[in-house]
Amino acid sequence: MAALTREKIQDGIADTSNEKSVVKPYVMSHGTMECYSLKESRKFYEEFLGLECVRHAKPAMVVRCGLKFHIVAVEVGAAVHPQNVLNHWGLDVGSKEEVDRVHREATRNKDKYKIRQVLPVVDQHGVYSFYMEDLDHNWWEVQYYPGFQNEDLFDFGDRFSMDDGAEVGELKELNIKTTA
Repeated sequence: MAALTREKIQDGIADTSNEKSVVKPYVMSHGTMECYSLKESRKFYEEFLGLECVRHAKPAMVVRCGLKFHIVAVEVGAAVHPQNVLNHWGLDVGSKEEVDRVHREATRNKDKYKIRQVLPVVDQHGVYSFYMEDLDHNWWEVQYYPGFQNEDLFDFGDRFSMDDGAEVGELKELNIKTTA
């Protein structure tokens, strides 16, 4: 992996220990999500979520915030596949008060940005957060975590064996329904 330079590592790319893997990635670069209309979705992404957007193709635009990772939003019209809240995008803010403020704004601006649902603020799995379902049935979590969660999760390492059951029945999020 000669192409992975010290500058790249210092530029926000984590050290990867993947000597035994087939693919030798140096970064997870992107994901995708569907939308009904790029124009309507971009307004929500930029004005409400504060994300940077660039329309790089006729049917798609890229969306990012901070790190070396982007989401490709693809306009598919009525073919949108609504997501469950467990399939969500997370945005970190600087305090619990900021989560509360954004929650109030999401509730107040539901109609303006066509936000379908704003769930209550909760303190769970080590973060203070709430979820909202956007106009395209994508879910967003706005959270406060005292630190940098990405680093901490990987620094903590495995806490459970892969032989441990997942206890799927305890996932309250499976009971949250999309508005579709």
